[in-house]
Amino acid sequence: MDQNEKKRAKFRKNSERKLKKDDITIVDTKDARKAVVATALGNAMEWFDFGIYSYLAVIIGKVFFSGVTGPLQIVYSFATFAVAFIVRPLGGMFFGMLGDKLGRKKVLTITLVLMSLATLSMGLIPSYRTIGNLAPILLLLARLVQGFSTGGEYSGAMTFIAESSPDKKRGFFSSGLEVGTLIGYIAGSGIVTLLSYLLGPDKMLDWGWRIPFFIAAPIGLVGLYLRNHLEETPVFEAMNEEKHEENKKGLIKKVFLYHWPQLLKGVVLVLFFNVVDYMLLSYMPSYLNVVLGYGETKGLLFILIVMFIMIPIVLLMGYFSDRIGNKRLILGGLIGIILLAIPSLKMIGSGSNWMVFLGLMILAILLATFEATMPSMLPSLFFTEVRYVALAITFNISVSLFGGTTPLALSWLIRETGNKMVPAYYIMAACLIGVVTMLFVKETTGKALRGSAPAVSEKHEIAEILEDPGEALWWKEEKITIEEKAAESEDKKT
Repeated sequence: MDQNEKKRAKFRKNSERKLKKDDITIVDTKDARKAVVATALGNAMEWFDFGIYSYLAVIIGKVFFSGVTGPLQIVYSFATFAVAFIVRPLGGMFFGMLGDKLGRKKVLTITLVLMSLATLSMGLIPSYRTIGNLAPILLLLARLVQGFSTGGEYSGAMTFIAESSPDKKRGFFSSGLEVGTLIGYIAGSGIVTLLSYLLGPDKMLDWGWRIPFFIAAPIGLVGLYLRNHLEETPVFEAMNEEKHEENKKGLIKKVFLYHWPQLLKGVVLVLFFNVVDYMLLSYMPSYLNVVLGYGETKGLLFILIVMFIMIPIVLLMGYFSDRIGNKRLILGGLIGIILLAIPSLKMIGSGSNWMVFLGLMILAILLATFEATMPSMLPSLFFTEVRYVALAITFNISVSLFGGTTPLALSWLIRETGNKMVPAYYIMAACLIGVVTMLFVKETTGKALRGSAPAVSEKHEIAEILEDPGEALWWKEEKITIEEKAAESEDKKT
């Protein structure tokens, strides 16, 4: 019997092994909550930076691109924001491979340190008037470091929480990750809004804009402390007990050869999620200011209030996702945006404060359906041994192509067409693609993650699972198909 035949025989034997009581993981909900807080704080760090950059986009354009004038300054500012997304897939692949080989916890600690240092350095760069073209170059380098580190941050955070949560509460716990996103945005936008009010436009342009970037250092230290006190996920530890070192080789190749259908689905899920997210939370402050002519502080305040209200909505949506399913909630959000994007943008452009707020809130509630579900749905697409790297590739390729470029694309399209409704048409198109894709996505709410035994929060749930072990390991046939394809590929080589 050759080596490949031995591997096939071993896998067939493992696949026939019945689910036992000891295979089922009992998750301590206190540990799960601790994991949510530690990962959400790191995610808040990432989005704190994105928030302050987005809210300071006009000022950053004046400080670092004073060599050009008018609308081109903000276009260049957002271009620098978007260029950093080019390296996110590279960072995702690098940290994703490390995460699947060395563990989730170690990699998440490294990415947090890099993000904090890069954000801090941006506040130290002299202006264009002081050092000329070197200023935008240094800004770009800092953004590239941020992009590389964030490539492994969010996908790792999703993986960590999903693998640390009981199956029936995965949606609620995972929604806490997006609460971190909102808190980061709120902290960033709140600080910028407060400084703009206290310092005024002249002092803000002169030196006040640097203050938010300096705050990154203490936030990073707190996050580092919390992450160092986490335990590795039980799912990863269980996999490590069963897998040999040889199975950790060629992870990226395995993802593209055997997991590409899930990869494509994930790219589209991230596409519509991030297009709507970046349009509302990153681009909208500049849209209100530059396109609609609202005062800078007023526009920032609108988005700040909307994000604050979104926090309980996201948690509530996460709670409901565990009961009605991620798929239904996402489809509801997609259809809602297709129907209400144009009316919402017309409200935002009406000039009435209450109508502007209502239009923003409609979009925010619909966005909350994605924010509450994606952190639990995306990790469930992939098997444990490739989850981190596959999710990192999926998320970062899609974010780089579609999410991070959204502010730049919208500002350019509005400048070229003169049509203020472009943001509505843009998110509608993304959501139409999303509706079609969701028809091919399997509902996994309340089920074990692909490649893992069930995880429960109470002992009495174990007996229920053992009554139908086939349903508990719903992913087994899919895994057998992948293993057979891998074996066939090895046969062809030999």
